[in-house]
Amino acid sequence: MSTELLQEQQELQAQQLVQLASKAEVALVWAEADQPVASPCINVCRMTEDRSYCKGCFRTIDEIRAWSKGDSELRLQIWGQLLQRAGLKDPRESDI
Repeated sequence: MSTELLQEQQELQAQQLVQLASKAEVALVWAEADQPVASPCINVCRMTEDRSYCKGCFRTIDEIRAWSKGDSELRLQIWGQLLQRAGLKDPRESDI
């Protein structure tokens, strides 16, 4: 793989992580309490080569399946797990 192509892929992955982090902040910090927990989907629906999780939202196939029927508690748990998988800080955790 060429250096340019590798660099483009890394930049795209970084942009996707920024998009996911922004979506997490909106879904987990700024959302109204009476609203359903927002999906982490960023419309990059491709599984990793080993099929362990989605390259866009970092959910496993089981988490994706469970999402539509899950309650807020389950959805919040999934958000926590996918943020860990993505190596992103949970915006609900305070820096204080």
